[in-house]
Amino acid sequence: MNDNLHTLRCFGCSARISGPEAQPDFRCADCGDLFEVDYPGWAHRQAQTRPNPGALKWLWRERRCSSELLDRSGVWRFRELLPILDNFGNAITLQEGNTPLYQLSRAGKALGLDQLYAKHQGMNPSGSFKDTGMTAALSVARERGFQWVACASTGNTSAAMAAYAARAGMRSLVLIPEGKIAWGKLSQAMDYGAVTCQLKTDFDGCLRVLLEIVREAPIYLLNSMNPYRLEGQKTPALEIAEAFDWNVPDHLIVPGGNLANSSALGKGFKEMKELGLVARVPKISVIQAAGANPLVQYLGAGVGAEFKSVEAHTRATAIRIGNPASWKKAARVVEETGGWCLDVTEAEIAIAKAEIGLEGIGCEPASAVTLAGLKKLRAQGSVANGDSVVLLLTGHTLKDADYTIDFHRGTLLRPEEAAGHEAVIDGLRRNARVVDATPSAVLAAMKDVPA
Repeated sequence: MNDNLHTLRCFGCSARISGPEAQPDFRCADCGDLFEVDYPGWAHRQAQTRPNPGALKWLWRERRCSSELLDRSGVWRFRELLPILDNFGNAITLQEGNTPLYQLSRAGKALGLDQLYAKHQGMNPSGSFKDTGMTAALSVARERGFQWVACASTGNTSAAMAAYAARAGMRSLVLIPEGKIAWGKLSQAMDYGAVTCQLKTDFDGCLRVLLEIVREAPIYLLNSMNPYRLEGQKTPALEIAEAFDWNVPDHLIVPGGNLANSSALGKGFKEMKELGLVARVPKISVIQAAGANPLVQYLGAGVGAEFKSVEAHTRATAIRIGNPASWKKAARVVEETGGWCLDVTEAEIAIAKAEIGLEGIGCEPASAVTLAGLKKLRAQGSVANGDSVVLLLTGHTLKDADYTIDFHRGTLLRPEEAAGHEAVIDGLRRNARVVDATPSAVLAAMKDVPA
């Protein structure tokens, strides 16, 4: 295969341009919609540029044992399916990807599901799924000669971008909403050397300011409207299929924030099916917080409805986004795969997060919407007894340690938020206790904790 085969195709009007022709905000000059990366040669079964599925499966498996830097990346290990660089030697990697697929035995038993798994993208180098997209998009920026990269962020994007920019020897600019970001995430951007500005606005306001900046200065935009981000973020779909021996689960459940992740994963599964790597695609469902649920409202309004942004309110900061850039792409993925789009309350998120913690793996609050949403899908009969389900956990539990501590101390939720869930919450809380420094006091404290 040639190294660089791609074009950019407008999601709205299908206009095609080359990668370097894209506007700084990655919007179509004709209709204003977003682009997606497309590989025209793959559409023709006899084309010389079309990948051979059997050979690729063998090659990708062999690379797991390789000592070469790119082969050790869970993104660039699959580089035949993201030929976006003129030279793969320009790729910047922190050996991202290749994240674990855990079986959730405890939660599965409670839900009557023998095949419940969590794909934990929080085990990436900067602690979130954003690394898989950042290695791809920042590598493009570096190859095209940019010195500065920038993003607006609720936390995870800024941490990933700053880390990869530092690795590449590039400068990075982060715009975050003042007082609306978990400190664990903000500390990462600072530690990796980013110029960090807290703006007196929300995430959507930060993005509006940043779009004005990139139109005026030679700064490369690395928010998820950048189509190269989605090329990296589609690779967990490949890892999941590989883990299932090139079958796919019946359901994939994804948190919904800016909605690029569900879009990317849907693209990954769709490309695998078109190339003959898998026989079908999973049903992809998107779960949002009830206080930040514009896609839920849009899809629930029926055919012909207008998409409306919302003022986002949720403690799950990673998905506190009221005007998601990739809503059209995500809506198409949900509809084409036969998935669902639901929202869950703050109490439901907190309970699900604690339950995932009891599996011994943990996650950030936004990730927990997947288990909370699965409970609702199970209750309404959308997930059957014998179905296989993968939850996409997007961030590490240490991303928002204050949330976890507040939950276990009993200070996270207001009484009206916890109403009706008090018994479940009390059974999950494990607050630290102050006891006498004697064996008998410690043993007594142990007896009071539920199994």
